[in-house]
Amino acid sequence: MEKFLLFALLFLAITILGSSHGLDQSPKGVDKWFKKLSHAKLKMTKLHFYFHDTVTATKPSAIQIAQANNTFQSPTFFGLVRMMDNPLTVNPEPNSKIIGRAQGIYGSASFEDIGLLMTLNLVFTNGKYNGSTLSILGHNQIFHEYREMPIVGGSGVFRLAKGIATAKTYSSDNTTQNAIVEYHVVILHY
Repeated sequence: MEKFLLFALLFLAITILGSSHGLDQSPKGVDKWFKKLSHAKLKMTKLHFYFHDTVTATKPSAIQIAQANNTFQSPTFFGLVRMMDNPLTVNPEPNSKIIGRAQGIYGSASFEDIGLLMTLNLVFTNGKYNGSTLSILGHNQIFHEYREMPIVGGSGVFRLAKGIATAKTYSSDNTTQNAIVEYHVVILHY
């Protein structure tokens, strides 16, 4: 009887973990989802959260992985590349509730101003979007008040997502290079 219960619990766990929001992620499940897509209604979702980019700390959330030979002679730090796994929180305080992670790469990609090439996934780990992701690929001019970056895709609840992420620096420290950035995201998805 104990083996049966253990098997039943294991089967249930695999069934629950194997899907994101009840979506079958197998090739057949995705194909079936696409076949129903012509009847699906386009939805709009708005999200608001804070992105914590910590470069200098005991446990940084962004680390330098590359630089050009002349990066630190450049006024724009051209060629500097960092990998990040930054927390996304409900409020700007670092101890605020974490709803996900921003995982990806950003690099200084401009000779003229500090403009970052951002390639990241917003990975939601809490709440009704737990297990879903949004992908951003865009240009981030960090000294502009508002920066608009495109949402180019998503997974889970956000399959076939497209939209706009608007970033605004909430706080930053030029000495430590740590920053908290406020994000407003508008997504169209099925």
